[in-house]
Amino acid sequence: MKYRDSIEKSAEYLGQVLLLMSKQATAMHPVSFAVWYEYVAGGNPGLKAAIDEHLRNGEILDEKLTFDLYNKHVAEINEQVAQQFSDGFQKVLAEMSSTAAQAGDQAGQYGNALEKWCTERSSSNPGANHDVASILGLTRNMQGSIVSLKGRLDESLNEIEQLRESVGKARQDALTDGLTGLTNRRGFDLELSACLKASDPLLCGPSLLMADIDHFKQINDSYGHVFGDKVICAVAQILKNNVKGKNKSARYGGEEFVVLLPDTSTDDARQLAEMIRTDFERARIRRSSDSWAPANFSVSLGVASYKAGELAADFVARADVALYASKNGGRNRVTVANG
Repeated sequence: MKYRDSIEKSAEYLGQVLLLMSKQATAMHPVSFAVWYEYVAGGNPGLKAAIDEHLRNGEILDEKLTFDLYNKHVAEINEQVAQQFSDGFQKVLAEMSSTAAQAGDQAGQYGNALEKWCTERSSSNPGANHDVASILGLTRNMQGSIVSLKGRLDESLNEIEQLRESVGKARQDALTDGLTGLTNRRGFDLELSACLKASDPLLCGPSLLMADIDHFKQINDSYGHVFGDKVICAVAQILKNNVKGKNKSARYGGEEFVVLLPDTSTDDARQLAEMIRTDFERARIRRSSDSWAPANFSVSLGVASYKAGELAADFVARADVALYASKNGGRNRVTVANG
């Protein structure tokens, strides 16, 4: 087991980690947390030396640099292991809190019984009262300490839960495109990787759609970048309207989008692509609160179905080739990849 820090020591590290993370240009996701925890804990000299060098140069760690450091120095600890560590830590605290509560109840019962016995003995043996009262006082002190310990453990549980929620939100934000609300490129890469690992070669799919807004540079040049963002958001909304359930849509970059269809045949994927193309072709987009832009915008799409054993990059590349076949063939159309 790599991490052998006590609860007290890991709690001390936690404060330092959060402070360091807040000064970087990286979202507070598990990868960033792992990098800075290793740095603070001091058990990874290679990582510490690399980060110290960046800090001496006045650099701030961005996403790329953080992931580079993670892959080079911490790669053996993946996000699943980190989540298991977090869950296990919370479970231990919960069990400790429950044990402390039981001990407090038992100490209370013992104290009450001792106090009753002391009262009954006081009339028959007054000389024993002092010793019994001293024992009773120590018992009450022990009971108070246990109650205080349980309170601190409960506070720690609440803090950990709040931290998990914050990290979860930060991770979700890191995987979401800020303009459209769709999954971003990194989030899509994770979705695709998980989908291919779970795919059954005996079933149809997965299929992939890639879409690109036609003549987007001209749209920006003619109407401005603010309107260009409206066009991007219009495509995103059409994808949200048409892509449901296990299917996932994402903004792949710029004016390019991607749709992952885990259990969809080539024909069904092509039909969905045609629906998206037609909906966008018919869309009208406001230039301002009282004017409309001409309804002459279009999108080109490429469709590919997964080949068993194919690398994710090759799968995406075939869909991209089909997309550019649509572009080169006159735009505003759907092309299905060969094979």
